[in-house]
Amino acid sequence: MGANPYASSHGRLRADFTAFLPKDLFVRMLAAKDVGEIVKMLDGTAYSFDLNQVRATHQGIALLEIAVNRTFVRRNRHAFEATPFSGRPVVGAYLRRWDIENISLILASKAKGRSIGDTEQELVSSRDTPAGLIAGKLTLDDFRGLLAQPSVEAIANQLVKFGYGAALLPLVEEYSRSHDIFPLLHALTVQYYHDVLEAAKFFEGDEWVVRMFLQSEIDVRNALLLLKGKDVGLPLDQVMSRFIDGGTMASAATADPYGARNVPELVERLAARFPTLAEGLPEYADHASLTGFEAVLQRERAVTEAKRMRTYPLSLAGIFTYLLLSELERSDLRRISFGKIYGVAVDRIQPLLISPRL
Repeated sequence: MGANPYASSHGRLRADFTAFLPKDLFVRMLAAKDVGEIVKMLDGTAYSFDLNQVRATHQGIALLEIAVNRTFVRRNRHAFEATPFSGRPVVGAYLRRWDIENISLILASKAKGRSIGDTEQELVSSRDTPAGLIAGKLTLDDFRGLLAQPSVEAIANQLVKFGYGAALLPLVEEYSRSHDIFPLLHALTVQYYHDVLEAAKFFEGDEWVVRMFLQSEIDVRNALLLLKGKDVGLPLDQVMSRFIDGGTMASAATADPYGARNVPELVERLAARFPTLAEGLPEYADHASLTGFEAVLQRERAVTEAKRMRTYPLSLAGIFTYLLLSELERSDLRRISFGKIYGVAVDRIQPLLISPRL
Protein backbone atom coordinates (compact mmCIF):
# COMPACT_ATOMS: atom_id res chain seq x y z
CA MET A 1 0.00 0.00 0.00
CA GLY A 2 1.39 3.41 -0.98
CA ALA A 3 1.82 6.39 1.29
CA ASN A 4 -1.31 8.32 2.24
CA PRO A 5 -1.36 11.41 -0.03
CA TYR A 6 -2.99 13.42 2.75
CA ALA A 7 -0.04 12.93 5.10
CA SER A 8 1.76 15.64 3.14
CA SER A 9 -1.33 17.88 3.27
CA HIS A 10 -1.56 17.45 7.02
CA GLY A 11 2.09 18.40 7.38
CA ARG A 12 1.75 21.50 5.21
CA LEU A 13 -1.27 22.76 7.16
CA ARG A 14 -0.09 21.80 10.66
CA ALA A 15 1.68 25.11 11.29
CA ASP A 16 -1.30 27.06 9.95
CA PHE A 17 -3.63 25.36 12.42
CA THR A 18 -1.57 26.90 15.22
CA ALA A 19 -1.95 30.35 13.61
CA PHE A 20 -5.67 30.53 14.33
CA LEU A 21 -6.44 33.11 17.01
CA PRO A 22 -6.33 31.88 20.63
CA LYS A 23 -9.63 31.73 22.48
CA ASP A 24 -8.68 34.34 25.05
CA LEU A 25 -8.09 36.91 22.31
CA PHE A 26 -11.78 36.83 21.39
CA VAL A 27 -12.60 37.71 25.00
CA ARG A 28 -10.23 40.66 24.87
CA MET A 29 -11.58 41.84 21.51
CA LEU A 30 -15.11 41.77 22.92
CA ALA A 31 -13.93 44.10 25.68
CA ALA A 32 -12.19 46.48 23.24
CA LYS A 33 -13.53 50.03 23.20
CA ASP A 34 -13.53 50.32 19.39
CA VAL A 35 -12.39 48.78 16.10
CA GLY A 36 -9.02 50.54 16.32
CA GLU A 37 -8.24 48.67 19.50
CA ILE A 38 -9.22 45.38 17.86
CA VAL A 39 -6.81 46.13 15.00
CA LYS A 40 -4.00 46.67 17.50
CA MET A 41 -4.78 43.32 19.13
CA LEU A 42 -4.47 41.60 15.74
CA ASP A 43 -0.97 42.96 15.18
CA GLY A 44 1.45 40.09 15.70
CA THR A 45 -1.11 37.51 14.54
CA ALA A 46 -1.76 35.92 11.15
CA TYR A 47 -3.50 39.17 10.14
CA SER A 48 -0.42 41.40 10.57
CA PHE A 49 0.78 41.16 6.97
CA ASP A 50 -2.53 42.19 5.42
CA LEU A 51 -3.20 44.88 8.02
CA ASN A 52 0.17 46.45 7.18
CA GLN A 53 -0.56 46.23 3.45
CA VAL A 54 -3.87 48.08 3.81
CA ARG A 55 -3.01 50.70 6.45
CA ALA A 56 -1.78 53.26 3.91
CA THR A 57 -5.15 53.44 2.16
CA HIS A 58 -7.81 52.46 4.71
CA GLN A 59 -8.71 52.97 8.34
CA GLY A 60 -11.20 51.70 10.89
CA ILE A 61 -13.74 49.08 9.86
CA ALA A 62 -12.67 49.21 6.17
CA LEU A 63 -9.08 48.41 7.16
CA LEU A 64 -10.16 45.48 9.29
CA GLU A 65 -12.69 44.12 6.78
CA ILE A 66 -10.26 44.14 3.86
CA ALA A 67 -7.39 42.65 5.89
CA VAL A 68 -9.61 39.88 7.28
CA ASN A 69 -10.87 39.02 3.80
CA ARG A 70 -7.35 38.95 2.35
CA THR A 71 -6.04 36.69 5.11
CA PHE A 72 -9.05 34.46 4.62
CA VAL A 73 -8.43 34.14 0.89
CA ARG A 74 -4.75 33.32 1.43
CA ARG A 75 -5.78 30.54 3.81
CA ASN A 76 -8.20 29.17 1.22
CA ARG A 77 -5.48 29.23 -1.40
CA HIS A 78 -3.08 27.44 0.92
CA ALA A 79 -5.65 24.72 1.64
CA PHE A 80 -6.35 24.22 -2.06
CA GLU A 81 -2.66 24.03 -2.92
CA ALA A 82 -2.09 21.53 -0.09
CA THR A 83 -4.88 19.25 -1.38
CA PRO A 84 -3.74 16.19 -3.36
CA PHE A 85 -4.85 16.05 -6.97
CA SER A 86 -7.60 13.49 -6.28
CA GLY A 87 -9.31 15.81 -3.78
CA ARG A 88 -9.06 19.06 -5.68
CA PRO A 89 -12.36 18.73 -7.60
CA VAL A 90 -14.22 18.60 -4.26
CA VAL A 91 -12.28 21.42 -2.62
CA GLY A 92 -12.54 23.46 -5.82
CA ALA A 93 -16.30 23.01 -5.98
CA TYR A 94 -16.56 23.97 -2.32
CA LEU A 95 -14.48 27.13 -2.72
CA ARG A 96 -16.73 28.36 -5.51
CA ARG A 97 -19.05 29.40 -2.68
CA TRP A 98 -17.05 32.65 -2.67
CA ASP A 99 -17.78 33.17 -6.36
CA ILE A 100 -21.44 32.81 -5.39
CA GLU A 101 -21.08 35.20 -2.45
CA ASN A 102 -19.40 37.82 -4.62
CA ILE A 103 -21.92 37.46 -7.45
CA SER A 104 -24.79 37.68 -4.96
CA LEU A 105 -23.27 40.82 -3.44
CA ILE A 106 -22.96 42.39 -6.89
CA LEU A 107 -26.53 41.49 -7.86
CA ALA A 108 -27.96 42.77 -4.58
CA SER A 109 -25.90 45.97 -4.79
CA LYS A 110 -27.04 46.61 -8.36
CA ALA A 111 -30.66 46.04 -7.34
CA LYS A 112 -30.23 48.60 -4.52
CA GLY A 113 -28.35 51.10 -6.68
CA ARG A 114 -25.17 51.02 -4.58
CA SER A 115 -21.94 52.44 -5.98
CA ILE A 116 -19.20 50.35 -7.59
CA GLY A 117 -16.61 51.56 -5.08
CA ASP A 118 -18.67 50.62 -2.03
CA THR A 119 -19.41 47.17 -3.44
CA GLU A 120 -15.89 46.36 -4.65
CA GLN A 121 -14.29 46.77 -1.23
CA GLU A 122 -16.71 44.19 0.19
CA LEU A 123 -15.75 41.47 -2.29
CA VAL A 124 -14.09 38.45 -0.72
CA SER A 125 -10.68 38.97 -2.27
CA SER A 126 -6.98 39.08 -1.50
CA ARG A 127 -5.31 42.01 -3.22
CA ASP A 128 -6.12 41.26 -6.85
CA THR A 129 -7.28 37.70 -6.27
CA PRO A 130 -10.92 36.95 -5.39
CA ALA A 131 -11.47 33.87 -3.25
CA GLY A 132 -13.27 31.99 -5.99
CA LEU A 133 -10.34 32.40 -8.38
CA ILE A 134 -8.39 29.84 -6.38
CA ALA A 135 -10.69 27.22 -7.83
CA GLY A 136 -13.50 29.28 -9.30
CA LYS A 137 -14.22 30.85 -12.62
CA LEU A 138 -14.09 34.62 -12.17
CA THR A 139 -11.11 36.96 -11.76
CA LEU A 140 -11.24 40.31 -10.00
CA ASP A 141 -11.39 41.98 -13.43
CA ASP A 142 -14.42 39.83 -14.21
CA PHE A 143 -16.11 41.02 -11.02
CA ARG A 144 -15.29 44.62 -11.88
CA GLY A 145 -16.81 44.02 -15.30
CA LEU A 146 -19.97 42.76 -13.65
CA LEU A 147 -20.08 45.79 -11.36
CA ALA A 148 -19.85 48.05 -14.41
CA GLN A 149 -22.92 46.51 -16.04
CA PRO A 150 -25.93 48.86 -16.16
CA SER A 151 -28.52 46.47 -14.73
CA VAL A 152 -29.25 43.14 -13.05
CA GLU A 153 -30.37 41.79 -16.42
CA ALA A 154 -27.05 42.74 -18.01
CA ILE A 155 -25.13 41.06 -15.18
CA ALA A 156 -27.12 37.84 -15.67
CA ASN A 157 -26.28 37.85 -19.37
CA GLN A 158 -22.58 38.37 -18.63
CA LEU A 159 -22.61 35.40 -16.24
CA VAL A 160 -23.62 32.99 -19.00
CA LYS A 161 -19.99 32.51 -20.06
CA PHE A 162 -19.01 31.59 -16.49
CA GLY A 163 -21.61 28.84 -16.16
CA TYR A 164 -24.02 30.74 -13.92
CA GLY A 165 -26.37 32.04 -16.58
CA ALA A 166 -28.51 28.92 -16.78
CA ALA A 167 -29.64 29.44 -13.19
CA LEU A 168 -30.32 33.16 -13.63
CA LEU A 169 -31.66 33.83 -17.13
CA PRO A 170 -35.05 32.07 -16.66
CA LEU A 171 -35.71 34.43 -13.73
CA VAL A 172 -34.69 37.72 -15.32
CA GLU A 173 -38.06 38.52 -16.88
CA GLU A 174 -39.87 38.06 -13.58
CA TYR A 175 -37.25 40.21 -11.84
CA SER A 176 -37.89 43.03 -14.31
CA ARG A 177 -41.53 43.01 -13.17
CA SER A 178 -41.13 42.37 -9.42
CA HIS A 179 -37.65 43.82 -8.70
CA ASP A 180 -37.32 41.01 -6.14
CA ILE A 181 -33.69 39.90 -6.22
CA PHE A 182 -34.13 36.94 -3.86
CA PRO A 183 -35.16 34.32 -6.50
CA LEU A 184 -31.95 34.98 -8.42
CA LEU A 185 -29.78 34.66 -5.31
CA HIS A 186 -31.63 31.49 -4.32
CA ALA A 187 -31.09 29.97 -7.78
CA LEU A 188 -27.34 30.52 -7.46
CA THR A 189 -27.34 28.87 -4.04
CA VAL A 190 -29.29 25.85 -5.28
CA GLN A 191 -26.88 25.39 -8.19
CA TYR A 192 -23.90 25.68 -5.85
CA TYR A 193 -25.04 22.96 -3.45
CA HIS A 194 -26.03 20.66 -6.31
CA ASP A 195 -22.59 21.01 -7.86
CA VAL A 196 -20.57 20.57 -4.67
CA LEU A 197 -22.57 17.52 -3.58
CA GLU A 198 -22.04 15.98 -6.99
CA ALA A 199 -18.31 16.63 -6.71
CA ALA A 200 -18.23 14.98 -3.27
CA LYS A 201 -19.61 11.69 -4.54
CA PHE A 202 -16.34 10.23 -5.71
CA PHE A 203 -12.95 10.18 -4.07
CA GLU A 204 -10.83 8.00 -1.81
CA GLY A 205 -13.35 6.35 0.50
CA ASP A 206 -13.96 9.14 3.03
CA GLU A 207 -16.56 10.98 0.99
CA TRP A 208 -19.26 10.32 3.59
CA VAL A 209 -17.54 12.62 6.13
CA VAL A 210 -17.41 15.55 3.72
CA ARG A 211 -20.94 14.86 2.45
CA MET A 212 -22.25 14.95 6.02
CA PHE A 213 -20.42 18.24 6.51
CA LEU A 214 -22.13 19.70 3.43
CA GLN A 215 -25.53 18.23 4.24
CA SER A 216 -25.47 19.67 7.75
CA GLU A 217 -24.91 23.13 6.29
CA ILE A 218 -27.97 22.70 4.08
CA ASP A 219 -29.97 21.50 7.10
CA VAL A 220 -29.07 24.66 9.04
CA ARG A 221 -30.12 26.84 6.11
CA ASN A 222 -33.43 25.00 5.82
CA ALA A 223 -34.14 25.19 9.55
CA LEU A 224 -33.53 28.95 9.47
CA LEU A 225 -35.79 29.19 6.44
CA LEU A 226 -38.64 27.58 8.40
CA LEU A 227 -38.07 29.90 11.36
CA LYS A 228 -37.95 33.02 9.18
CA GLY A 229 -41.05 31.94 7.29
CA LYS A 230 -43.01 31.34 10.47
CA ASP A 231 -41.80 34.62 11.97
CA VAL A 232 -43.20 36.67 9.09
CA GLY A 233 -46.23 34.45 8.51
CA LEU A 234 -45.40 33.04 5.08
CA PRO A 235 -47.58 30.19 3.82
CA LEU A 236 -45.95 26.77 3.52
CA ASP A 237 -45.84 26.80 -0.29
CA GLN A 238 -43.81 30.01 -0.36
CA VAL A 239 -41.39 28.64 2.23
CA MET A 240 -40.94 25.38 0.35
CA SER A 241 -40.19 27.23 -2.89
CA ARG A 242 -37.04 28.42 -1.09
CA PHE A 243 -36.11 25.02 0.38
CA ILE A 244 -32.71 23.60 -0.63
CA ASP A 245 -32.58 19.90 -1.45
CA GLY A 246 -29.56 17.75 -0.62
CA GLY A 247 -29.58 17.86 3.18
CA THR A 248 -30.84 15.22 5.59
CA MET A 249 -34.11 17.08 6.18
CA ALA A 250 -36.63 15.92 3.60
CA SER A 251 -38.83 18.66 2.18
CA ALA A 252 -41.85 16.37 2.47
CA ALA A 253 -41.33 16.11 6.23
CA THR A 254 -41.48 19.86 6.90
CA ALA A 255 -45.24 20.36 6.54
CA ASP A 256 -46.03 18.98 9.99
CA PRO A 257 -43.57 21.10 12.01
CA TYR A 258 -44.40 24.18 9.95
CA GLY A 259 -48.02 23.79 11.00
CA ALA A 260 -47.00 25.23 14.38
CA ARG A 261 -48.92 28.33 15.50
CA ASN A 262 -45.83 30.44 16.12
CA VAL A 263 -42.02 30.41 16.32
CA PRO A 264 -41.74 29.00 19.88
CA GLU A 265 -44.03 26.11 18.96
CA LEU A 266 -42.04 25.50 15.77
CA VAL A 267 -38.86 25.37 17.86
CA GLU A 268 -40.49 22.75 20.05
CA ARG A 269 -41.44 20.67 17.01
CA LEU A 270 -37.90 20.89 15.62
CA ALA A 271 -36.34 19.84 18.94
CA ALA A 272 -35.91 16.20 17.92
CA ARG A 273 -33.72 17.29 15.00
CA PHE A 274 -32.08 20.32 16.66
CA PRO A 275 -32.11 19.66 20.43
CA THR A 276 -30.38 22.91 21.48
CA LEU A 277 -32.49 25.21 19.31
CA ALA A 278 -34.53 26.39 22.31
CA GLU A 279 -31.45 28.26 23.55
CA GLY A 280 -32.36 30.94 21.00
CA LEU A 281 -35.77 31.61 22.55
CA PRO A 282 -34.64 34.29 25.08
CA GLU A 283 -33.15 36.42 22.28
CA TYR A 284 -36.36 36.01 20.30
CA ALA A 285 -38.55 36.86 23.29
CA ASP A 286 -36.51 39.91 24.31
CA HIS A 287 -35.62 41.37 20.91
CA ALA A 288 -37.94 39.64 18.38
CA SER A 289 -34.73 38.49 16.69
CA LEU A 290 -33.91 35.14 15.08
CA THR A 291 -30.19 35.75 15.60
CA GLY A 292 -30.10 33.50 18.66
CA PHE A 293 -31.49 30.56 16.72
CA GLU A 294 -28.97 31.12 13.92
CA ALA A 295 -26.12 31.23 16.43
CA VAL A 296 -27.24 28.00 18.12
CA LEU A 297 -27.64 26.14 14.82
CA GLN A 298 -24.30 27.26 13.46
CA ARG A 299 -22.49 26.61 16.74
CA GLU A 300 -23.81 23.09 17.18
CA ARG A 301 -23.11 22.24 13.57
CA ALA A 302 -19.55 23.56 13.81
CA VAL A 303 -18.81 21.70 17.04
CA THR A 304 -20.26 18.44 15.71
CA GLU A 305 -18.59 18.61 12.29
CA ALA A 306 -15.21 19.75 13.61
CA LYS A 307 -15.19 16.89 16.11
CA ARG A 308 -16.14 14.35 13.43
CA MET A 309 -13.67 15.58 10.83
CA ARG A 310 -10.79 15.85 13.30
CA THR A 311 -10.98 12.08 13.74
CA TYR A 312 -9.92 11.74 10.07
CA PRO A 313 -6.89 14.10 9.81
CA LEU A 314 -5.15 12.10 7.08
CA SER A 315 -8.01 12.50 4.62
CA LEU A 316 -9.90 15.22 2.81
CA ALA A 317 -11.73 15.81 6.09
CA GLY A 318 -8.52 17.36 7.42
CA ILE A 319 -8.60 19.95 4.61
CA PHE A 320 -12.24 20.73 5.34
CA THR A 321 -11.50 21.11 9.05
CA TYR A 322 -9.00 23.83 8.16
CA LEU A 323 -11.46 25.50 5.78
CA LEU A 324 -14.19 25.42 8.44
CA LEU A 325 -11.96 27.00 11.10
CA SER A 326 -10.93 29.70 8.62
CA GLU A 327 -14.55 30.54 7.81
CA LEU A 328 -15.60 30.62 11.45
CA GLU A 329 -12.73 32.88 12.48
CA ARG A 330 -13.61 35.33 9.70
CA SER A 331 -17.27 35.32 10.72
CA ASP A 332 -16.48 35.86 14.39
CA LEU A 333 -14.12 38.75 13.66
CA ARG A 334 -16.81 40.39 11.55
CA ARG A 335 -19.43 39.87 14.27
CA ILE A 336 -17.20 41.52 16.85
CA SER A 337 -16.09 44.43 14.65
CA PHE A 338 -19.53 45.29 13.29
CA GLY A 339 -20.96 44.86 16.78
CA LYS A 340 -18.56 47.59 17.92
CA ILE A 341 -19.54 49.85 15.02
CA TYR A 342 -23.26 49.53 15.71
CA GLY A 343 -23.00 49.60 19.49
CA VAL A 344 -24.29 46.07 20.10
CA ALA A 345 -23.90 45.02 23.73
CA VAL A 346 -21.14 42.51 24.49
CA ASP A 347 -23.61 40.11 26.11
CA ARG A 348 -25.46 39.91 22.79
CA ILE A 349 -22.32 39.38 20.67
CA GLN A 350 -20.61 36.82 22.91
CA PRO A 351 -23.18 34.00 22.42
CA LEU A 352 -22.85 34.39 18.65
CA LEU A 353 -19.14 33.54 18.58
CA ILE A 354 -18.19 30.02 17.53
CA SER A 355 -14.40 29.88 17.31
CA PRO A 356 -13.83 30.09 21.09
CA ARG A 357 -15.93 26.94 21.50
CA LEU A 358 -13.90 24.74 19.17
